[in-house]
Order: sequence, then structure tokens, then C-alpha cells
Amino acid sequence: MADVNVVGAGPNGLAAAVIMARAGLSVEVFEAAQAVGGGTRTAELMQPGHFHDVCSAVHPMALASPFFRAFELSERIRFATPDISFGSPLDGGRAALAYRSLDRTAAELGRDGRAYRQLMGPLVQHRDEVIEFTQNQLLRIPRHPFVAALFGLRTLEQGSRLWNTRFREDLAPSLLSGVAAHAVSHLPSLAAAGAGLLLAALGHRDGWPFPVGGSASIAGALAGDLSAHGGVIHTGSAVDSLAALPPSRVTLLDVAPQGLANLAGSSLPAGYRRSLEAFRYGNGSCKVDYILSGPVPWAARSLAAAGTVHVGGTRAELAHAENQVASGRHPEKPYVLVAQPSPFDAGRAPAGRHTLWTYCHVPAGSTVDMTAAITGQLERFAPGFRDLVVQSQAVTAAQLGEYNRNYVGGDFSAGTMDLRGLIQRPVVSRVPWRTPLRGVYLCSSSTPPGPGVTGMPGLHAATYALRDIFGLPVPALGRDGAGRA
Repeated sequence: MADVNVVGAGPNGLAAAVIMARAGLSVEVFEAAQAVGGGTRTAELMQPGHFHDVCSAVHPMALASPFFRAFELSERIRFATPDISFGSPLDGGRAALAYRSLDRTAAELGRDGRAYRQLMGPLVQHRDEVIEFTQNQLLRIPRHPFVAALFGLRTLEQGSRLWNTRFREDLAPSLLSGVAAHAVSHLPSLAAAGAGLLLAALGHRDGWPFPVGGSASIAGALAGDLSAHGGVIHTGSAVDSLAALPPSRVTLLDVAPQGLANLAGSSLPAGYRRSLEAFRYGNGSCKVDYILSGPVPWAARSLAAAGTVHVGGTRAELAHAENQVASGRHPEKPYVLVAQPSPFDAGRAPAGRHTLWTYCHVPAGSTVDMTAAITGQLERFAPGFRDLVVQSQAVTAAQLGEYNRNYVGGDFSAGTMDLRGLIQRPVVSRVPWRTPLRGVYLCSSSTPPGPGVTGMPGLHAATYALRDIFGLPVPALGRDGAGRA
């Protein structure tokens, strides 16, 4: 009998499994797909030699997450970190650029540069305290109340109708709105503002890196460490009920609340089950991958040096597009999140070719192929883009939900990103990772701190499982036995 069963080999399930194995426990992982990784998979989707990240592509939290820092991920795999973390194109060949240097960013934002520096400076300076606050359960007294207050006040400003009060031009607002729109929420909103400010601060401090070789490198590092500590991974092993698992003292579930309800069935208390069934999922995404015969011909040439580009135009245009999605409509001019890895990682495509990763937001469960709309937005800001397209492949929101059971309706955030959704994830509790079933813990992105490749839901769930069931502390996670999250 294994000490621990883990269902789901996404980054959170693997993080939890690594922690349990390093604590000296026997661990078995069960993954329905033929390969580990979940949201961190890389594949040759269209043509041999062209490598595309199937879900996540850019990883700000890989350098900043407390779990990955303790795990020493940056010493286990190579990263390519562009000097320009992200950018937002505007009509007329202009662009707002977020450099890894806050001072350089502010210097290029015109009259709003000083205001932008005043907004972001304290968050960049106190990056560690901001991470500590945002990567834990919100229903607790913050360890650094002053920094939490700074972050909260800035979130309130940028998440409300006050969001333009400090700005006079359009570059800085577009830059902030582009990163806030990652949250798949209406704009402005508190959840989008908080996510955007955190990601922007990381962009100015650590950068937004690409894992060399693709996101699968992250999953490979976790799986390799697990195997080195005696863990066993079973791929192609779908689990349909908890009763079908082999006996163990602890079960960690990297599944959405709907998945937990399905796996546990009638063994869950009625009230908790109702909470899982009432859990709210967010809107989805349509993902389009491209093979190009050359780099994207941005009208603002400086965007060629940006790893990530938020396409959509001004703050007003970005907000309009996202608010259309929030109202259940497909925008004609969507917000498009673009990652261009091959200029920074030459192994992603053969010489003379490039891979381009894009998605736009759509209503939950959408079956609409948004290739034409995404291509149109890229052509708007990169004239001649269409002529470079060798091949493209779209995955609708409905198909994303089929690819990964946790992406209900194509929601890769695994839950609505609003204030309620941040607190009720999946239930209102000081320990939301712990379920009413003894020894059963939820460790997916549907638990705090929420979406993103952070490993933190796995860390939190494993911490309580070790404490509750085994009376053990979290072990050191570094390669040389050092490093505690």
C-alpha cells in the first residue's frame, strides 16, 4: 500500500507528489493523459520540428513562486528571459513596453512615466512580500500588513473607475490593461487589477521567461525529481472514482471541484457537495498556434524584442473586448495574448521558421474558431502578418475542456476570477485544500492561490496532508537538500 495517491500530473499535482516523496513517503501518481504536464505540455502540433506549448507558454511565476524557488527550478532547467517582458501595440506604429528595468519603462512612457513608476515602484521593491501575500490564503492576517495595504490600495485604484485618474496619455493605461486582462474578467475589476499588478511587478523585477525547449521542461523537472525519490507515475490511467484507487493514507487531487464531486460521489457530506456543484467556472479561451515563415512584422519594431505582446489597442478597446466576453459575446476585435518564443529559443522551429502562440477569450463552452479574428488583430498591428502564415491550428474553448477535464468550458483558470471567486475557492474556509473526507485534499488551481504555473496549490495541500496525517514538516526541496518553501 502506498502512503500517498495523487490524481493528476499537472504542475500542482506533481509539486504535491514531489513534496510527499521527499518527506520519505511512498507516492503513486495517476494521470489520464499519455504524458505528464497538464498545463505544461509541449508538442509538435502541426509539422515536425516545430514545437508549440499546448497550454501555458510564458512563466513569470517560475522564477518567483515560493515553491519553485525552494525547488531551485531555475538551476534545474534553462530559461530564456527577454529584456522586454511584455508590450502593448497601439495604432500608428506605437507601443508601450514593459522592460525588466522599471526606470527604463517609465522613461519611455512619456508624461505618464512618473505616475507609472509611483504606482509600480513599491510593488517591485517589495516583490517578496507581495508574493507572500498573494500566494497564500486571503482569509488570514497578512504577514506584512504594510505591503498588503499598498497592494490593496493599488488594486482598488486599478480595479475601479479610478483606474485612469493618475494617467494623462494612452501608453501606460494600455500596458496595465493588457496584463490585467490575463485574468479573464471584466475590466476594470479587482481580481484583474490584482493579477495584473502582480504580473507587472514580476516583469520589472524577474522578467517573464520561456523555458528552453518548452513548458514541458517544467513538468519534466518535477517528474524527474519525483522518480529520483521513489515516486511512481502511471500515465494513461484515468481515475473515475476514489474507490478505484489503490489503498493509501492520503489522496491528493489535482482536479476541478466538479471532478472531486464526481470522484467522491455520495461519500461527500451533502452541504460540501452542494458547494462543489455550485462552484462557478469562468469564461474560456480559443487558442490558435501558428507556423510562420519569418518573425512577426510588428509596425512598432521594438515589439520584436518582447516575449509577450498584449494585442488589442487602447485601454478602452481592451476593456470593451473583455467586457463583451463577460456579457457572453464573441468580440470582433478581441484581446489577443501573444507569445513569440522562437526568437529567444531557436530550438522551437527550424531555421527560417517561427512558432507563434496566441489565444483570445470567448464565452464558456464556445465552439467558435477565432482564427480569423485573431489573425485580423495581428494584421492590424503587424501589416503583412497574413503573408507569413505557413499553417495554423485552432483549439476552441469546448475542445480545451475536452483536452483537460480541469478546464471546464475552456476555463484554464479553473474558476471565475472575481473577488468572490478568489475567496470561495472552492469553499470559504481557512483551509480550503482540506476536504471533509479524512486524508483527501484538493490541490488544483481551483484552490488558493488560484491559476498560474506556481506549484503553490500543491505545496499548500501537501503541507496540510503532511501535518494532519503524518505529523511531518515540509521537507527541503533543493537539489542539495537545502531550500524550504
